[in-house]
Amino acid sequence: MELITDTETLAAFCDRLSSESFVTVDTEFMREKTYWPKLCLVQLGGSDDARCVDVLANGIDLQPLFDLMANEDVLKVFHAARQDVEIFVKLTGKTPVPMFDSQVAAMVCGFGESVGYETLVNNICRESLDKGSRFTDWSKRPLTERQVTYALGDVTYLREIYQFLKDKLDDNNRAVWLEEEMAALTSTDTYIVDPNMVWKRLKARTKSTKVLAVLREVAAWREREAQRKDMPRNRVIRDDAIIDIAHQSPKDTHALERVRGLNKSIANGRYGKEILEAIQQALSLDPSEHPKPPAKKDLPKGLGPVVDLLKVLLKYKSENFDVAQKLIANVSDLEQVAAYGDGADVACLKGWRREMFGEDALKLKAGGLALAVNGKNIKVIDLDS
Repeated sequence: MELITDTETLAAFCDRLSSESFVTVDTEFMREKTYWPKLCLVQLGGSDDARCVDVLANGIDLQPLFDLMANEDVLKVFHAARQDVEIFVKLTGKTPVPMFDSQVAAMVCGFGESVGYETLVNNICRESLDKGSRFTDWSKRPLTERQVTYALGDVTYLREIYQFLKDKLDDNNRAVWLEEEMAALTSTDTYIVDPNMVWKRLKARTKSTKVLAVLREVAAWREREAQRKDMPRNRVIRDDAIIDIAHQSPKDTHALERVRGLNKSIANGRYGKEILEAIQQALSLDPSEHPKPPAKKDLPKGLGPVVDLLKVLLKYKSENFDVAQKLIANVSDLEQVAAYGDGADVACLKGWRREMFGEDALKLKAGGLALAVNGKNIKVIDLDS
């Protein structure tokens, strides 16, 4: 099996890969019972060789791997990189640089939204993957030959996929588009969770800043506790319990016991004490320190037909330029353009998106552009020319 289990072999392999222009990278990890992903295996592929690194092998030092990830002369190629990169940020504090995500590149090249690796293998490599080991327990040892073979497939086919997408990006002059999309993935801020900001993920459906203050403090407590104990946040307490606590602001354990999803033992234990402290911390804040509800402009009435026309234009542009719609604009963006025109602060009115779609969207809204049916196709008519 192509499995590396010792530091010396890992160092030699990473040294060989350091002379490559790019390496393909994937990871296998477990996260069902932990807050942080537990790394179990790393797959690395060069131009003519690929290996799996058993990161759980006794005595193995992963520093040669980390050095390779930090080597700016070698491009690191991932597919759907976010969770893989999160692992490296947790282990090293840095993102692998430079980096290429074939899922994002495929969206730029017209393969659809959030395209899967298996689809790219089928369409580009004309091969099919054996996914029988997809849900295996990667933390158990020894690994089987079938597991290693499966894992290697995630980096061997990726070499051909990368070359194909790179060539297509170069032919279409879209490499700079990919660079814009990769900016978030290469920022460590993307992977570092601020406990004081996680309340924004919870749907409290309220405009009360006091309720939001309690929501923020209790959600931050849960996040810190989940990180401290390395367990999924919902195993500390569930989202709906936090939302109920925020709305009720219980003052004592008896009131806390009545919160849906909290039993008597939790309410009377350490968790209950710390939750009540978090509530009191929120209630003691000056109103000026309360979080504000997410700003949302009330859209003018009657925008529906305009938004529908913009949707048609978006679909036309997506198909004509062979780019995933999701990458250009979403419904919220179209609503903002319909309501506020060039004053809308949306991505589709900036950079390459504006050139491809935004300018014509503004012309359509202003009456300078018309859409017509031409057989089975849509025809765009410039009324100003």
